[in-house]
Amino acid sequence: MHPIMWMITVVLGYFALLFAVSRWTGRRATNRTFYRADRQSPWFMVAFGMVGASISGITFVSVPGMVQTTQMTYLQTCMGFALGYVVVAFVLLPLYYRLDMTSIYGFLGRRLGTRSHRTASSFFLLSKMTGAAVRFYVVCVILQRFVFAPFGVPFAVTVAGMVALIWLYTRQGGIKTLVWTDSLQTACLFAALLLIIYKVVTDMGMTVSDAVGAVSGSELSRVFVLDDWVSKQNFWKQFVSGVFITIVMTGLDQDMMQKNLTCKSLRGAQKDMCTYGLAFLPANLLFLSLGVLLSMWYQQQGISPAAGDGLLPGYVQMSSETVVVLFVVGIMAASFSSADSALASLTTIFCVDIFRREHDERLRRRTHLWVCAVFVLFILLFDALNSTSLIDAIYILVGYTYGPLLGLFAFGLFSRRVVNDRLVPYFCVAAPFACYGLDWLAQGLWNYYFGYELLMLNGLLTFAGLWLLSRQGEPSGCSQGEPSGCGQAE
Repeated sequence: MHPIMWMITVVLGYFALLFAVSRWTGRRATNRTFYRADRQSPWFMVAFGMVGASISGITFVSVPGMVQTTQMTYLQTCMGFALGYVVVAFVLLPLYYRLDMTSIYGFLGRRLGTRSHRTASSFFLLSKMTGAAVRFYVVCVILQRFVFAPFGVPFAVTVAGMVALIWLYTRQGGIKTLVWTDSLQTACLFAALLLIIYKVVTDMGMTVSDAVGAVSGSELSRVFVLDDWVSKQNFWKQFVSGVFITIVMTGLDQDMMQKNLTCKSLRGAQKDMCTYGLAFLPANLLFLSLGVLLSMWYQQQGISPAAGDGLLPGYVQMSSETVVVLFVVGIMAASFSSADSALASLTTIFCVDIFRREHDERLRRRTHLWVCAVFVLFILLFDALNSTSLIDAIYILVGYTYGPLLGLFAFGLFSRRVVNDRLVPYFCVAAPFACYGLDWLAQGLWNYYFGYELLMLNGLLTFAGLWLLSRQGEPSGCSQGEPSGCGQAE
């Protein structure tokens, strides 16, 4: 069979499996099924699927290339992730389960007020739509290059086709379908990753034990930076930032929390959260080890290694058809498991928080379709602009939008003060701009470059602004000894 036809067959077979799972899980589905999977998901299935859902296609391409500039110091951040997941499991999950919410931002409506609720929802919509579209754009470019370009398929058709496939297998069962398809895609992702690693090892004439020794002995395997406080790779900066990144980008993110809230009980959700939180360290160790092995392979071949994100794709281009197939399967599994849940969560926020019509099934179907259409338009816009620097700027913007969410939830959870809800949106918008100004001043005055800790500063500024807007008092609906989960009725 022609290599391209073999690739097309693999892609079609992959989607046939997803549609089979979708058909099985979408039977007799209702809005409650779409949003919450009827709260019947086995915790171990959610945990396994969330590992893959948390690894985007960009992670699959970018993390191996990190070793060229920062060695394995990213593992310091992953250690912080593990602690962050424990905090989410035992601080935020009990709150969400006690309030029995479809949207996690409903807590802010009860505690702070309607405008605070909609401000948080709007920040999430902006951040998730933009960030998910950029990530999926990069993946569509790779699929176009390796699969569809030889057939003369226009890029716009590739993008529309890929998003249409996501819509088809999620439109009925929603989150219930994703709990199961994500597990399938996680299995495909790690199978592809392990087989690629094995192929690189055999290409260099090594055994697995030889490869383990070579990776551990490489200068690229440095993990800890304890002697340079200015460096972005300093251990404490990376570790503490990892904790807060998890709290904000998982615990305060509807996309990441929606599947965790489908477990049968709080205890099950906590086991799910802690299990896949611990899995991140070995998962990223595999990606970084692949980067070290690829650097060795390039050196053995006498070839100058491609920089950064080009490290793995460069090897794939020079390797066999089997590696190309594995690469495409891995990319699809990583990208689709993150994009499909993003589209489902965006639909949830529009219907539940913005339109406030959680039980309207017709609205949910139409909104899901429109969200997918807008997603396609965003991706095509990024392609038309065709600027790497602009995409980098978009990633920075997305990072800034999570700070106000951190400040809002921290204020709602740890303060009993009553806030002026009408002014909250203005302070939440002002905080990222102030944060950007402080970053600029720090670079100019002290030659200090903020890393991930910028997220904490952003949240702190938002919290301080909310404190200035607040007064002493008992939020309506609070009972003695219950500082959270209460507040103003909407």
